[in-house]
Amino acid sequence: MRFRSFRSRLRAFQIMRGDPPEPGFLADLEFLENRDMDLSVRLGAMLAFNALLITIGTHPISASPGAPLSLDAKTQPLLTLISIAGLVPLVMSCFHALRGIMHGEEFDSEGLEADNALRQRLFASFIQSIDTQARSLGRSIRWSLAGGGATIAVWAAILASKML
Repeated sequence: MRFRSFRSRLRAFQIMRGDPPEPGFLADLEFLENRDMDLSVRLGAMLAFNALLITIGTHPISASPGAPLSLDAKTQPLLTLISIAGLVPLVMSCFHALRGIMHGEEFDSEGLEADNALRQRLFASFIQSIDTQARSLGRSIRWSLAGGGATIAVWAAILASKML
């Protein structure tokens, strides 16, 4: 991916700003900005939630020996490996959340001089960004559910092995 200077986008914005925009354009842009902000907040919350799930998922490995959910890697290697593997979906969830957060509203203003065309390009970039963020959020949720399910299954197996 080649680096593009922000200068061309600033020029495009200055062209759009040159003629006072219609109230409808401003309302549409505000709607898109609010939706973008909403998705960013949700993705950030998902990332924080995943951090908590990862911390919880590592508990059996890091717990003091003798604790109800503790694992001893030497005597319980299979449960230890399964416990670690249960963290993989949570890491994937973090990946998708970060990917969605890092996606910006980039638009190419090359070859466009009319403010209406630039405004359409700006709308298109917002919509593309919102779609990408929504897909990333959906993937992140699915991976979190899988990781949470795996963690619960491992915990149940650990407790069952200690109770039997």
